[in-house]
Amino acid sequence: MRRTDSPPQPPIAVVGVGAIMPGSTDAAGFWNSIVRGEDLITEVPRSHWLVEDYYDPDPAAIDKTYVRRGSFLPTIDFDPAEFGIPPSVVPATDTAQLFALQVADQTLRDALGDEYDTADRGGIGCILGSGNLELLSEIDLRLGRPMWFKALRELGYSTEDAHGICDHVLKGYPQWQEATLPGGLGNIVAGRVANRLNLHAVNYTVDAACASSLAAVSAGVNELVLGRADMIISGGVDALNNPCTFVSFCKTPALSPTEDCRPFSAQADGTMLGEGVAMVALKRLADARRDGNKIYAVIRGIGSSSDGRGAAIYAPAPGGQVRALHAAYADAGYGPETVGLVEAHGTGTVVGDRTEVTALTEVFGGCGRDEDRWCALGSVKSQIGHTKSAAGAAGLIKAVLALHHHTLPPTIKVAEPNADLGLDSSPFYLNTVSRPWVRPADHPRRASVSSFGFGGINFHIALEEAPAHAGGGSGGTGGSGGGRGRQPRLPRAAGSELVLFGADTPEEIVAALRAIDTSRPTAGIARASRREFDSRRPVRLALVAGSAEQLGTRIDQAANLIGQRPREPFTNPRGLHYAVPNHAAQTDESGTGIPPVPPPPAAPPAFLFPGQGSQYVGMGTDVALRYPAAQEVWDRFGGLCFGGTPLHQVVFPPPTFDEAERAARQSTLTAAEWAQPAIALHSLALLAVLDGYGVRPPCVAGHSFGELTALCAAGVLDAESLIILARRRGELLRNTTERAGGRMLAAVAAHDDVAAALDGLPDPDVWVANHNAPKQLVLSGTAAALETVQGKLAAEGIATRWLETATAFHCPLVAAARDPLREVLEGIEIHPARCEVIAGSDGQPYPTDPALIRERIVDQLTAQVLFVDQIETMYADGVRTFVEVGPGGTLTGLVNQILDGREHLAISLDRRGQDGDAMLQSALGQLAVQGTRLTFDDPPPAPAGGRRRKPVMTMQIDGSNYGRNYPPPLDEPSPNGDHAPRSVATASPTTAAAVAAPTVPAPAPADDVAAPARPAAPAAQPGPVPVDGAIPTAPTAPTAPTAAGPQTPPGAPSRAAETMATPPLAAPPAAEPMPAAPGMGEPGVAVAGTPAPATTAAEPMATAPPAGAMATAPSAGVPVTAAEVPATGAALMGDVVTAPGWWPAVVEAHRQTAQVQAAYQHLMTEAQVEFLRTSEAICARLAGAPAMDAPPVAGYLPAMPAVNPAALLPPAVTPATALPAVPGVPTSTGPGRPNRHRPVRP
Repeated sequence: MRRTDSPPQPPIAVVGVGAIMPGSTDAAGFWNSIVRGEDLITEVPRSHWLVEDYYDPDPAAIDKTYVRRGSFLPTIDFDPAEFGIPPSVVPATDTAQLFALQVADQTLRDALGDEYDTADRGGIGCILGSGNLELLSEIDLRLGRPMWFKALRELGYSTEDAHGICDHVLKGYPQWQEATLPGGLGNIVAGRVANRLNLHAVNYTVDAACASSLAAVSAGVNELVLGRADMIISGGVDALNNPCTFVSFCKTPALSPTEDCRPFSAQADGTMLGEGVAMVALKRLADARRDGNKIYAVIRGIGSSSDGRGAAIYAPAPGGQVRALHAAYADAGYGPETVGLVEAHGTGTVVGDRTEVTALTEVFGGCGRDEDRWCALGSVKSQIGHTKSAAGAAGLIKAVLALHHHTLPPTIKVAEPNADLGLDSSPFYLNTVSRPWVRPADHPRRASVSSFGFGGINFHIALEEAPAHAGGGSGGTGGSGGGRGRQPRLPRAAGSELVLFGADTPEEIVAALRAIDTSRPTAGIARASRREFDSRRPVRLALVAGSAEQLGTRIDQAANLIGQRPREPFTNPRGLHYAVPNHAAQTDESGTGIPPVPPPPAAPPAFLFPGQGSQYVGMGTDVALRYPAAQEVWDRFGGLCFGGTPLHQVVFPPPTFDEAERAARQSTLTAAEWAQPAIALHSLALLAVLDGYGVRPPCVAGHSFGELTALCAAGVLDAESLIILARRRGELLRNTTERAGGRMLAAVAAHDDVAAALDGLPDPDVWVANHNAPKQLVLSGTAAALETVQGKLAAEGIATRWLETATAFHCPLVAAARDPLREVLEGIEIHPARCEVIAGSDGQPYPTDPALIRERIVDQLTAQVLFVDQIETMYADGVRTFVEVGPGGTLTGLVNQILDGREHLAISLDRRGQDGDAMLQSALGQLAVQGTRLTFDDPPPAPAGGRRRKPVMTMQIDGSNYGRNYPPPLDEPSPNGDHAPRSVATASPTTAAAVAAPTVPAPAPADDVAAPARPAAPAAQPGPVPVDGAIPTAPTAPTAPTAAGPQTPPGAPSRAAETMATPPLAAPPAAEPMPAAPGMGEPGVAVAGTPAPATTAAEPMATAPPAGAMATAPSAGVPVTAAEVPATGAALMGDVVTAPGWWPAVVEAHRQTAQVQAAYQHLMTEAQVEFLRTSEAICARLAGAPAMDAPPVAGYLPAMPAVNPAALLPPAVTPATALPAVPGVPTSTGPGRPNRHRPVRP
């Protein structure tokens, strides 16, 4: 452990990120999944293994897993040529190495940016966390052949049959080749990265179990601190979710029996397994700032420890974790009291979670900070499960991007916290929703990450946000990239996108809609449309969509509506807006719910600011999360505390699971002293976003308290003065309320009707406070007087409603606050206005004299609000568009009532319970469509660093190794048959007969050729069919004479017994002949997988097959003579043996097919070798470096010898009819698993 008096370590900057995780193919996608709270734990895909082969709900079942779910790497297109890897090497390379190479390249491109192709890589190294690789274990299983052979011989199988079965089993395992050894080694995960990306500093892998990736980061930091490297690519790689991993964790047992990962939840009962690859590029902070690199975050300290002697090698110990935490903060030079987010190891196991929270509480609880629940606690494992060697890197990426984007990300699946953790009285709360992370006043945002591994190894990393003015800023809407002089940033959480169209005719709009390729990223489509949009074009359309599916729906809806009514404008609050000239307002006749609304003239919009009563807990969350301009407003006042409580914590409080506490929080925000400054800040945040889009009003107005915000928007008050004034005004009103009391009553009636009802009342303590709309008034007064008025209004048929306010505003009951407020205003500077401010007391512009402005603000406390007069004044001045800037949509509704029947557009930016980002984008769309000029500061499409070459050949890879023969095709039977295992002794011939024989997929037709119709399968015949489905169909080929062969040895089991006692054999691929067993080869037939020479002659044919045989693709197999079929098989095969000459024809057909295939493979092998040599030479020349042992490139392809196709066939092959149909055996091919062996060319 580091000494507590030792100096802090030099800070290390994170200058690049990369990831391929479940549900995403880059770090930006992973971050979007995190903040959206996506659950990425799914069923085991068939590309990995078949659930029915290994699943049993009984935890005690031998060699079985009781879990069927996990998280898995997505399928990606991998171009081996990009990295100079021969395609033939890919099946011999564990996909962990390939994914690592892809993510390391992502990370390096992100770090180097435009200098990717030119940067000196002499000081760049790679240290990665990695564990066991799947390929090596599969290769190791091949070596069990002696045991299989011995067991088969002991069961009575002949030597030939035993060899044939062993060969058949080996077909399910990878084939040996020269690249197999490095392709299966764990250290090559980093070695291949350094080799292919030309990194010259250190490279190696670290295996510290589940702490591997943070151990690798720790080692990388050491290299940088010691000056041995200038940049280190570090992180974790884990693509191992094979059956052995599942079964091993089930036997521990660590996996959730309910098949979900719920860290810190009362329902937590275990973890879930995942795959993932995540990396960061590390650089000394001083070097990063010198070189102008963007900086995502800074590593300030790393602590590590071992548990020492414990109860079990895999049992966590709080003492060891405490030591790692103390060491990290000693390294960092600050204490845990300043940490706002801990990304925990958080596996979801009951013991693990309890141990970790105990250790965290000991360290954080002892830091001297008295309050409870001030630090967010989370675990990304709730979304992706436990990614083992990559777990720490996944958490590190989450924490780094949380700091970069100023966001507290969620931990999902916590309906109720585990009470045993004692979180209510700890420093921690569970952050279950994404929230803005407002910067404290006295220190940067700080986060920490923990990762612990089997064997008692513990790591804890202390992180800090990038220093002010460092590259990358606070996060924005840009893409990744970087390099000297460029500071693009990863996008914040992808939200709704605005797509704009401008044209001269409606038909052009429809054509543009139909031309959109929705398979492209929605954000890219939106950016391109905004760059091309011209608000001066007469026909304009705006769409708002949050996904490709939603965009497709919007496109279809808009195209249909415009096609039906091209000259009728329409708008929709969900984000569909259309303007066209020469319109006429009509009623909606389409039944779509989208009424046609005439677009107003292109005049600048006026801004309206709401008052008290519009506030709600969480207002502005979506906007602050998406827009840096809004976040910066909250950050500016992050240190603003009243009574020791920061204002932002009242607006964005930590999540609570208690309904009473939730109600109390809303009650707190209802109080005037909290509501008014909170409304002001949210309105200023929205104002900053609008200003960024170039939307600036000619005049502004506010309702009640909103008038002060309007003065700030006009520049009369600065933001600091507004917040101070708002807080003090609210406090004065609170104090007045305590003395005067009073209530407010809304009446739905015209002003004159209410005034008539009030005439003759003896009590004068009732006043008209607000004239909000032609038929809406609000009355203020004493409670007793208002109750009398309510009864009188009810008698007149006038509806009323009590308002939830603390007192009676805008009446003489609050006059006591006037003088104290005047004193506050004496200390506030008044600035000249940038635009007109329309006062609510008389509907006229504010004066320009500072003294008169101060007195107006004082008078506004007791004066009535004439909102109708404000709107009428602005309308008379030519305003036709009104934007409500603040929480709620009350003012928007009032404007529509006031201007009912007149041309106008009223827009709200925020409504409780709706997506604030989508509403803002929809509002911008409405403004663009009505002709407002908007400024879109969209960055250009961000290069991933360097110049990418066009893919040469892409191969689809996922976490399961490429080219595996297991799992079998979809229609091939499983050894178990169902989930629950059962004794083979209970299997009956009827059960065996019900299993269909395997089929061989037909080749896919070309795009312009119709697929041939498949022949119908013959009707089922009586008699059982072997379970292993090993009866092949034969191609059109001559048959051979019956040959003598060894008989079934005495005591050998019958075929019927085989069916009962052994699992079925998977059918090998149709295009690949099975290797012959030693001693069974024939001239011209491949032995042990070696292609035969093309010139080998076949034996002469002596007999022809029976007429009427069917021609179908064969299943490759070992040549077997008819005599080798046990006689006892006749009873089992039933009608099969009734076809004369059937078996010899099959045998000979297989032999000839093997010869032809061997000759073809030999020729293709020679061609492939020449192709690869030429490809390596070309790649080397394109890369500017000589290729190893590459011949000179002449014409790009070497000359190939002429080949006579007839020479490929055995000389004795003659045309023949097909073999007889086999009763009970289908001859049609069936669907199979997608071919994962075939490269997919772009």
